Amino acid sequence: MTDVVPAAKAVAVVELGLRACTAYDRPDAAARLTAARTALADPVLHVVVAGEFKQGKSSLVNALVGATVCPVDDDVATAIPTYVRHGEQPEAALLGEPESTPQKIQIADVRRYVVEGSESRPEITGVEVRIPRKILAGGLVLVDTPGVGGLSSPHAAASLAAVSMADAVIFVTGAAQELTRSEVDFLQRARSLCPVVVCVLTKTDFYPSWRQIRDLNEQHLTTHCPVPLMPVSSTLRSRAVKAGDTGLNTESGFTHLVKFLNDQVGGSAADRLAADAAAEVLALCDQLDAHFEAERTALADPEAAERVVRDLTDVKARVDALKSAAAKWNLTLADGIADLTADIDHDLRARIRTIIAEADTTIEDSDPADTWPEMEPWLQARVAEELLDNYDLLRRRSGELSERVGRHFLEASSALTARLAVHDPTPLAAVDDFQHKIDLKRMRLAKQAMVALKNAYGGALMFIILGSLVGVSLGPIGIGIGLVMGHRGLREEKKRQVQKRRAEARNAIRRYCDEVTFAASKDSRDTLRRVQRQLRDHYSGLAEELNRTNAQALASASEAAKRTQQDRQQRLKDVDAELTRVRQLRQRALEVIG
Repeated sequence: MTDVVPAAKAVAVVELGLRACTAYDRPDAAARLTAARTALADPVLHVVVAGEFKQGKSSLVNALVGATVCPVDDDVATAIPTYVRHGEQPEAALLGEPESTPQKIQIADVRRYVVEGSESRPEITGVEVRIPRKILAGGLVLVDTPGVGGLSSPHAAASLAAVSMADAVIFVTGAAQELTRSEVDFLQRARSLCPVVVCVLTKTDFYPSWRQIRDLNEQHLTTHCPVPLMPVSSTLRSRAVKAGDTGLNTESGFTHLVKFLNDQVGGSAADRLAADAAAEVLALCDQLDAHFEAERTALADPEAAERVVRDLTDVKARVDALKSAAAKWNLTLADGIADLTADIDHDLRARIRTIIAEADTTIEDSDPADTWPEMEPWLQARVAEELLDNYDLLRRRSGELSERVGRHFLEASSALTARLAVHDPTPLAAVDDFQHKIDLKRMRLAKQAMVALKNAYGGALMFIILGSLVGVSLGPIGIGIGLVMGHRGLREEKKRQVQKRRAEARNAIRRYCDEVTFAASKDSRDTLRRVQRQLRDHYSGLAEELNRTNAQALASASEAAKRTQQDRQQRLKDVDAELTRVRQLRQRALEVIG
């Protein structure tokens, strides 16, 4: 899947860098190069396949890999994500929490857990299927997601959360009709979260007018969301794979989609990983170059040796300051995390308050007995959408903080910035544990009759007794008054029960929002703590590397000042040779970056 040329060059350069670490006694730099080599050897490229229900997402994944790995059914839809990746042997496993161990299952049992109405457990977050396929061998992972069900649905929020962590998105829409407003809205949100998005028009073999739909969709995409559109037929692709028919495969349209994945996903990921690895080698070259240049200056000009030693001693003091808690980058990190924690928490609470206010307005204007079936999914969708926006703010602000800390560190060190890893928000974006305790039952007819009779009897009795006290017989008039009183009492009782249901609905919404706020606040604080540790450990490690580089340079320069003229000339030749090797390594790393 990945382009082997930049990857192979990057691996060769990293191997040379590791040899240099061994030769120059730099195990600290070797740790980062080893991590880069591991990333090159086992890249993971997530491609999320999203779209509305029953648009052919599962069929598309099956056609891409040339095997039936995702269940396809006309009557039921996918309920949980399916991750299709490379494996030496076909196997499947149930996925749970990140820390839990996948539970292996038979390939034939995948359907039991994936489709709606089948065996499902809350702790199962997805199913992983591994099969030996060339298209997956480069690290490609196809993620078949549940239908989004419109932009304002919990499924849509969960899909967008997965999109935010993906390397590319394939948005699937059928040829039965042109793109809907909700589909275009989803595409716009997906494009803002993931840089690589393609829209695929499926079922072209089933609808004769698919070309007209294609033209309409291209107009919508050009106007609202400029992403490529590719018409395909999963049925033709599957037949072509079975028959080995190249012409039929071209007719299916999948050749363009596979090329897109190779070029835009695999190629760009390979370039990025290669560039990251080469950048680590360049950082090593910078440190080795500084070391040998200082020694060379001291060797070439004995009178300058004392100045070089003095300068390196000053540098040592600055590097020591970089490692301290009072360093500018460290203070920026600590203050930034504190500010960001407060801002994210405030943003979340403000969003939840807005939801509660909207819910209160709806409840006040209606009877929960009538509106609650629509209110519950609406609340879940609104909460999921706001959680995703809150997470997007966290991710964006964390990236800005990382860059700011990096700039402050660079002012003193000229080292490289870190690539920030942010927590996957997908589980939180699909919060659906809504346990309400609302009595939504209306009064039965018998109870209404009893309430009316009770008030009618009480009203009639009161007026009859009052008439007897003043010596006036009301007769049938008393019965009429009783009926009026009964109707009024029934109306008041109905109003009281509606108010009770409204109060219970408000309390249920507040309890749900409190639970969501509690869980999301904990998750965002944990995420920010992880970000803080990542940045702190990264820059502390770089400061240690700089300290080691400076210490070696200082020792070499001090020793150079004590050498005889003959020793200096011999050592100068050795240092020039080392500088040549370091610069050759630098040149090879620059060629990888391009």
